[in-house]
Amino acid sequence: MMHLGVNITVENRPILDEGFIPLYKWFNEYKKDASVPIAIAILRSQGQMAVHETFIHGTTSKFDADKYYLERLIKTLLWMKGGFRVYLYGVNDVLFNYIRDAFSAGGARAFDAEFMADVYEKEFEVLAVSEKPSAYEVSKPLGRHLDGCRIGFDAGGSDRKVSAVIDGIPVFSEEVVWHPKTQPDPDYHFQEIVQALKSAAAHMPRVDAIGISSAGIYIDNKTMVASLFLKVPKALYKEKVQNIYLRAAKEIADVPVVVCNDGDVSALAGGMNLNTNNVLGIAMGTSEAAGFLDKNGHITGWLNELAFAPTDAQHVAPRDEWSGDIGCGVKYFSQDAVIRLAPLAGIELGEKLTPAEKLLHVQNLLKDGSSAAASVFSTIGAYLGHTLPLYYDLYGFHNALLLGRVMSGRGGELILEAAAHILKNEYPDIAANIKPVLPDEKARRVGQSVAAASLPERM
Repeated sequence: MMHLGVNITVENRPILDEGFIPLYKWFNEYKKDASVPIAIAILRSQGQMAVHETFIHGTTSKFDADKYYLERLIKTLLWMKGGFRVYLYGVNDVLFNYIRDAFSAGGARAFDAEFMADVYEKEFEVLAVSEKPSAYEVSKPLGRHLDGCRIGFDAGGSDRKVSAVIDGIPVFSEEVVWHPKTQPDPDYHFQEIVQALKSAAAHMPRVDAIGISSAGIYIDNKTMVASLFLKVPKALYKEKVQNIYLRAAKEIADVPVVVCNDGDVSALAGGMNLNTNNVLGIAMGTSEAAGFLDKNGHITGWLNELAFAPTDAQHVAPRDEWSGDIGCGVKYFSQDAVIRLAPLAGIELGEKLTPAEKLLHVQNLLKDGSSAAASVFSTIGAYLGHTLPLYYDLYGFHNALLLGRVMSGRGGELILEAAAHILKNEYPDIAANIKPVLPDEKARRVGQSVAAASLPERM
């Protein structure tokens, strides 16, 4: 399989997507004879700088491949690390101009640049530098506070989960379907959050702390950007959304509150479930949420928004409706993947069904022994087996904990089986160093809300 002059061999192709080109394989083949050293540095809040060193070809004959590699790599690093300024060291003027224009208003990656500008409240820039920047990274411990009576709330795109936890033991958990992404009235979100917190509070003698796990990007417990509030008008966002979780918690009790990205909480859930660190948590639900717990059990402050990070190099890869880009994780590791693949397997999905109902329909078919439904989850597993090496190359994790609604039941087992098979057969060196695992069924569904309860320290 040839792509931009780079020949790729994929032995284990996804059953329902034989044109899939693992980005990790493309990157590796591209770099085999690349010899021009470059560095990509990304600046984010508090002066933190992530630096990634690599090689490009820097020749006219490989110009298209150089462009593709540099753009895909920078996009991946941006959504992994986060930042508002990209420094390019060792890149020739033509390539620099291409990248600068791509990440500018009207460019192919304008969405990425605008998103980062909103998150960090800084103008997004791409600059060329003559000296390689130095890395500066800071990490901090996360959660694992289990004393007292705690509420853990996990806000997903299709369902909201809440747990009441007393001295580390969950005494109540519930899941409720809701529709945050289609609601323009932030009072809907507020009332749903308050109702969930009240449900948990009713099962404890008091409330000592409240932890929130939510899709999106949070700084100082404030909602900077989150797809859950996608339809809320900008005029209402700052007033009603930015502090929505803090306001909701005040309705329950005046106690410590911590709001954290659901990906980081999934990694924390993994560390707590496995009693270990160096965990990449991947939650496959409405979208793909990811988080990383380093070898010290700390979080890094990185974005870890792998839903927007590319995984497929084929030029006809599915397009993400929000970012407008193709081949990104959200279309491979979420309920979107199930919905996209089901018709290719011959499964009809009713137009009036919600996305969550479509996923459940395919899962129910699998329970009834449908081979078509099995092919859907095996295909997602193949995507995962070919993508975990890319994530390993970036994070160096040891354990990959797989969570979320898509991983529930037999479907999750099929995903894990397919991924493990591909890792063993096509990436044996990496397979020896990483361990993709499923928690038990209860932890798969509500593990994040229980971990969220451990986020705040008591007063």
